[in-house]
Amino acid sequence: MKPRILVLRTDGTNCDGETLFAFDQAGGDARLVHINELRGGFAKLADYQVMVIPGGFSYGDDVHSGKILAVELVSTLTEQLLTFLAAGKPVLGVCNGFQVLVRTGILPGGSPGPISLALMGNDSGHFECRWIRLRVEKSDCIFTRGLEGRVLDIMVAHGEGKLYTDPGRLAEMEARNQIVFRYVGADGEPTDRYPDNPNGSSRAVAGLCDPKGLVLGLMPHPERIVEVTQHPNWRRGGFHDPPALYIFRNAVDYVRAM
Repeated sequence: MKPRILVLRTDGTNCDGETLFAFDQAGGDARLVHINELRGGFAKLADYQVMVIPGGFSYGDDVHSGKILAVELVSTLTEQLLTFLAAGKPVLGVCNGFQVLVRTGILPGGSPGPISLALMGNDSGHFECRWIRLRVEKSDCIFTRGLEGRVLDIMVAHGEGKLYTDPGRLAEMEARNQIVFRYVGADGEPTDRYPDNPNGSSRAVAGLCDPKGLVLGLMPHPERIVEVTQHPNWRRGGFHDPPALYIFRNAVDYVRAM
């Protein structure tokens, strides 16, 4: 039986279709579920093995990117959310979904709580929508098993992706191997320089996980490169196996093995 994947939707979500497709390609049974279905009791988090908060502009990013959806999750679905996390089920947040996980406090600690990170406006002062390079770091993240050291061609599409926290907390996350992705230059090394680092994120951090490795948030969009033909240079050869697809496959395989 295929693992059931909940792809959360609300007003302003616009990457839900691509995310559903990615998980279907990875062998999951992905379903689009509007948050009102959860609030109204027409759907339950407990019926799913993976929860995904996809990219977009939830509620128009009013107040702050991801803020309203974050408040909605921790205020109206607290019990369901806590039960889901306590059961050790994977959670993925991409772009706006990463912003939501940060605003709930689920990242970096793994459970709703005080906000200790910020995803701020890009240093460039404008929306960045283009291809960049992303290096997979050593971590306990279940989503990136077997990918350590790989450099991925991947898209970013955000206006508020600059990760900022106090140096002590960042050092603590690094010591715990919670930094999962970094922006890198052509040499494959992390960089703070624009345009390889599209937002000016501290220590080139592009994505991180909770201490257990079950909750992953990242700004770039892996769901946009799960087929060879989605790469801009696919006709020139040398690109045969989209590594970003394994982010979704790893989640599916993890659930199957549970």
